[in-house]
Amino acid sequence: MPTIQKDETTGAKKLPSHAKVVVIGGGVVGCSILFHLAKFGWKDAVLLERDELTSGSSWHAAGGIHTISSDPNISRLQSYTINLYKEIEDLSGQSVGLHQTGGFYAASTKEWYDYLKGERSKARYMGLDQEFISPKELAERHPLIDPDHYHAVLWDAQDGHLDPSGTTYAFAKAAKVHGAQYFTHCGATDMTQRPDGSWDIFTPKGTINAEQVVNCGGLWAREVGHMAGIHLPVQPMEHHYLITERMDEVVNFGQQLPHGIDFEANVYCRQEGQGMLLGTYEAKATPWKVGGTPWDFGHELLPPDLDRVADRLETAFERLPAMANAGIKDVINGPFTFGPDGNPLIGPVPGMTNYWVAVGVMAGFCQGGGVGLTLAEWMIDGEPSIDVWAMDVARFGEFATPDWGMIKSSENYERRFVMTFPNETLSKGRKQKTTALYDRMIAKGAVMDQGFGLEHVLWFADGPDDAHEVPTFERNRSHDYVAREIKAVREAVGGIEIANFAKHEFKGAGARDYLNHILAGYVPKPGRLSLTPMLTPKGKLYGDLTVACLAEDHFMLFGSGAMQEAHRRWFEKDLPASVAYANVSDDWHGIALSGPKSRDLLARITRDDVSAEAFKFRDLRQTFVGGVPVIINRISFSGELGYEIYCKPQYLMRLADAIEEAGADLGYRWYGARALLSMRLEKGWGVWTMEYRPDFNAVESGMDVFINWKKDFVGKEATSKARDEGVSQKLVTMTIDTDGIDVAHDEAILKDGTPVGYVSSGGYAHHVGQSMAMGYVAAEFATPGTTLQVEILGNFYDAQVLSGPIYDANGANMRS
Repeated sequence: MPTIQKDETTGAKKLPSHAKVVVIGGGVVGCSILFHLAKFGWKDAVLLERDELTSGSSWHAAGGIHTISSDPNISRLQSYTINLYKEIEDLSGQSVGLHQTGGFYAASTKEWYDYLKGERSKARYMGLDQEFISPKELAERHPLIDPDHYHAVLWDAQDGHLDPSGTTYAFAKAAKVHGAQYFTHCGATDMTQRPDGSWDIFTPKGTINAEQVVNCGGLWAREVGHMAGIHLPVQPMEHHYLITERMDEVVNFGQQLPHGIDFEANVYCRQEGQGMLLGTYEAKATPWKVGGTPWDFGHELLPPDLDRVADRLETAFERLPAMANAGIKDVINGPFTFGPDGNPLIGPVPGMTNYWVAVGVMAGFCQGGGVGLTLAEWMIDGEPSIDVWAMDVARFGEFATPDWGMIKSSENYERRFVMTFPNETLSKGRKQKTTALYDRMIAKGAVMDQGFGLEHVLWFADGPDDAHEVPTFERNRSHDYVAREIKAVREAVGGIEIANFAKHEFKGAGARDYLNHILAGYVPKPGRLSLTPMLTPKGKLYGDLTVACLAEDHFMLFGSGAMQEAHRRWFEKDLPASVAYANVSDDWHGIALSGPKSRDLLARITRDDVSAEAFKFRDLRQTFVGGVPVIINRISFSGELGYEIYCKPQYLMRLADAIEEAGADLGYRWYGARALLSMRLEKGWGVWTMEYRPDFNAVESGMDVFINWKKDFVGKEATSKARDEGVSQKLVTMTIDTDGIDVAHDEAILKDGTPVGYVSSGGYAHHVGQSMAMGYVAAEFATPGTTLQVEILGNFYDAQVLSGPIYDANGANMRS
């Protein structure tokens, strides 16, 4: 435990000159991180707060707590957070004011009822305590509710509310019990990095040297980031809630009323003393202090403007009629910080050394404990215990500028309680990154989506006037369009843009040895490709990559575009001096050709011999195609004969022209991501962030078939143990007996009514004409031929576990 020094003159606690880690920001998130670091053994941890603890957003938060989140692992962390509150209360002696009243999510439309069915399915396999109750039963538990407005209600026993200030102080005091320190009126005013990677942080009470820094700046996250030269895409938003005067209906009920959310009305509510608290997310967001948060802002509120929420309040009063006659005691309008997709940004910042963030945690009292746990595990153990990609700061790259962040954060604020369907794409912040083919694709009827800031095609309609979605939980209007794209690939030839694949380049005398260590699979010879998993030291999946050997000391790795900055962070962490590395994803765009006629097309636009004997499966070349210089890989994710052709962006239009012209009489058709994802289901191939992610090891996922067991590699010990001792769950591919509906992801998989796993992804396999899904199930139910059930929108459908690919099982087409 560090020695606490005091000023000899005043007796006040002195700021130490050094700490293992300095946390900047004394809101609930910063205090939770301090607590978890100290609890797990890093006693030499210091928190700096520019004012008093809770200054900024924490003190005026509404204090509601709930477990539901769009991401299952965030739900798990929210459940952990709620269960943690008794521990920190007992340890610190500080009351958190916890009222675990239970909570409801009320569906007033069929669509919201369907959404809640999906949430109930997730809760089923996660073991969370959620159940449907009738609107009448809700009215019995919450007499202010008019049940006639609702179809159904999902009830969660963990939900409730707490005292925001008390909770923040409980975390801070509990951290002190474990040996950490915090300093108020001691904000960071600047910081510089030493050659050894540590940080000198300047404060009004002196300078402290930190081996690691965590930016938990909250409203000042952007300003703290600027001190280190980074620009975080977060934005404070104004937010209203009101508190009523005393209500007889509340006082006379005899017990605490539950926390609740009405999605269509766009309101949340809970009891506050003898009255009610009612909050809403406005239809038009009001970004606050776009140019920067003033350093002298603290425990202030903003001027209220109820006109901005009048329509929401009117709907709320229809559904909680007693509140319409209640007097308003207080109107709170305070800023809090949103991220571009509503989830926090946490973790080590790519391109930085010893610099971490935990910002944009707008639901701090639901998520703060889980964020603290995750950061502490990550910093101390080198990796979190569960996959936290949905919160990882690396899911954003250079494209996520402050302006883009403000636009997307505003959109997310406005859609906080607005339905987003599985097939729906959002309209704001678009065309941030495009390829040279963007206008061409739009003219052909492309329906686009955005991934890592880059526009890519989902599917093609009949021209731009026909290019639209109809949001739905069932099979959407793209179904028949996708079918014709797949028909072209399976019977003739199709092309898809591949700019959104990541490309990582390694050069140098030590490149092969480095890749052999960091990758679990085979590193190929010059002119060849191989597939390999990349694992963490604990044996968890951290990459699913194609390795191309361009020369003995020159390699290119192709992988998930979404993970490109996370992988850059991973590669740069321990990169030897003998290896030069660069993320070159934006330097290489391209087109993949797939289908039985793809070789014929390619032969027309290159002088090379591309016969089966001369250009074998998993060969690669640096050559010329369509008159432009390219790297061409003979590999295909569609399961057909295919080629990935990569060129520099300035050559992409010329390459596309050549392909279209040469393929005109071969039945060439452009296709999109939905067709590709359908075709890979027929092959039983997983996708990164769905089947492959750090929740699973190579044995569970089936990726162990690509491992080179004869060498040493990161994660070998843990993976060998999993191989030898067996695993409790396995990835399976299933066909599902459905009609007109398919899985999306996160649906429960059951055996005889008992949850045994969950769906990782799925959809309709057009060529074989069956609904399919992939998912993880308990190992005893992974045997081919096993009949399971999959829950889709509250209904249970039989599913059959497959023994292998349902299309071209031996890969003859791909290798032809």
